[in-house]
Amino acid sequence: MSEQRDLEGLSALVTGATSGIGRGAAEELARRGAEVIVHGRDAGRGGTVVDGITAAGGKARFVAADLSQPAELDELARQAGPVDILVNNAGTAWFGPTPDLDVATFDQLFTANVRAPFFLVAALAPQMAARGSGSIINIGSMAGEVGMPGGAAYGGTKGALDAMTRAWAAEFSPAGVRVNTVASGPVYTAIQSDETTDAVGATTIMARAAQPSEIASVIAFLASPQASYVTGAIFAADGGRSAI
Repeated sequence: MSEQRDLEGLSALVTGATSGIGRGAAEELARRGAEVIVHGRDAGRGGTVVDGITAAGGKARFVAADLSQPAELDELARQAGPVDILVNNAGTAWFGPTPDLDVATFDQLFTANVRAPFFLVAALAPQMAARGSGSIINIGSMAGEVGMPGGAAYGGTKGALDAMTRAWAAEFSPAGVRVNTVASGPVYTAIQSDETTDAVGATTIMARAAQPSEIASVIAFLASPQASYVTGAIFAADGGRSAI
């Protein structure tokens, strides 16, 4: 485990934590001392993440939920309890020509990427505010910051998340709850092939994609006391892509 234990005694719920950025975030928050609620839909994959965290000396448990189902989302919030850190990472992606996107897939994008974070914050942020502290980190995308061909709907969901981040900061930060977004660039995850990720990474200033751990470090910073004066921010972790 890391010698830096600045999250000791805090609890963190990470959605979509069985792979990719979510798994990296869960592992990094646990390394820093947080007790992590690992969310996902696959108990086997969730158990693997929990086992890895506990084997390294951390604390974690798994809670399954399909966030497209309001009753399951509510049950996740109930089982998570009074969390100190919420990482809204779970989501889905679709890229392609605008005329090729059907209504059902469009609705799935907004359900996963916008509706689910909204109602998790609605369930958990008031409890944070009542205690006078908390950190909410939403996982956005450079697609919400720059125009990307084929990314109108997906980018729209991430742009909506940016807007909600600013509004939630205005709503909850006076009570001590910080709310920020990490706008990630291309990352090696199971969402798309490494070849596609390489191609998008080549468009960044750094000419490469990120590893999940690099995004997880930014998430952990925003969750930590080191970010005590940061709220309502959209943090670009995109290799400089949004700068050009």
